[in-house]
Amino acid sequence: MDGESVQASDSSIDIHRIIEMIPHRYPFLLVDRVEDVVKGESAVGVKNVTINEPFFQGHFPSRPVMPGVLIVEAMAQTAAVLVVDSLGEESEGKLVYFMTIENARFRRPVEPGDQLRLTCTKVRQRSNVWKFSGVAKVGDTVVADSTYSAMIMDE
Repeated sequence: MDGESVQASDSSIDIHRIIEMIPHRYPFLLVDRVEDVVKGESAVGVKNVTINEPFFQGHFPSRPVMPGVLIVEAMAQTAAVLVVDSLGEESEGKLVYFMTIENARFRRPVEPGDQLRLTCTKVRQRSNVWKFSGVAKVGDTVVADSTYSAMIMDE
């Protein structure tokens, strides 16, 4: 390589840009990268799960498992990045509040060393309310899925 860094494609959003787009911060920022962005339609979030996650201290010390509600939260954060990317810079930093979580299913434990791939697809949008379908996978295995809606608001 000639010393130049490899640039991400236009359909990929790195952690630095995610931090500009949504207000979540450690220890609650649960998405490391967003890929395969199709504005207004879909995106894939990536969460690298490590033993250093603060929730593993208590969930569970003898067998660390990522809480299912945090998997759904990671799906929602991926969707929030998609919404901000779709609406443009004027929506950056706005809060996105859950309104509903429907049919959440948890199929396999997520453990340290796993990489979650969170596919979020817009079901519909009405005004500032967006509804998504989310599927979380580790490799080719579905570990969780849910439908959820959220409202984007000024602080």
